Amino acid sequence: MEVSVPGFHLKFMSHAAPFKWKHFQDDIILLNVRWYCRYGLSYRNLEEMMAERGLGVDHSTIHRWVLQYAPELDKRCRRHLRPTGDSWKVDETYIKVKGQWKYLYRAVDESGQTLDFMLSAKRDAKAAKRFFRKVLKGEHTQTPRVINVDQNPAYPKAVKQLKEEQQFPQTTQLRPVRYLNNRVEQNHRRIKRLVKPGLGFGSFNTARRTLKGYEAMSMIGKGQICGVGKKDVMGQLSFIHYIFGVAS
Repeated sequence: MEVSVPGFHLKFMSHAAPFKWKHFQDDIILLNVRWYCRYGLSYRNLEEMMAERGLGVDHSTIHRWVLQYAPELDKRCRRHLRPTGDSWKVDETYIKVKGQWKYLYRAVDESGQTLDFMLSAKRDAKAAKRFFRKVLKGEHTQTPRVINVDQNPAYPKAVKQLKEEQQFPQTTQLRPVRYLNNRVEQNHRRIKRLVKPGLGFGSFNTARRTLKGYEAMSMIGKGQICGVGKKDVMGQLSFIHYIFGVAS
């Protein structure tokens, strides 16, 4: 099936039926996933909100929807992301998983557009290197001209190794100056606000899958989708419906 929408032209394979065998309508499922990943609501908040609309949806069902469709949202929106800048601002923030702190690596460009993110159990040169490689694979990202980081000693080691492997050009400048990273540190606040209602995650896999939804909705909300503006709420809704093949 092909769908034409102003700003994009999408093709869906007939065998890709993400909502097949679901008890609820596809737009109801996407509504709950979108709201949870964007507005800092708990699963019980959404259960009550659906009840007000005459829908009996258990919070555990909504939880399963998020785990299934949040990663799919991230995957499907990536090919439609606008190109980002060549000035990387990289930092990691703490995320509690099963009572223990894990590390969410995040990178934005000079205008605050998200480059990529990665949840890691460790905060070392190996993890930093793996994250840099992930950012480089993005179709919307450019090879960095400059990388702003904090004083974490893992970053210089990772950058040095990637230059030796010719994945970073020798001209890439690493600037370990904390105040230059204010933009990405401020960007963490939205993720923290979304994590707070759930009081952390029960498993690493749950955290990884849910965070993909948080970050995808953040990118869409920032106006990073080609043809969809930052304040175009209805356009963002239509975009999400179309990448899942749902009629608006």
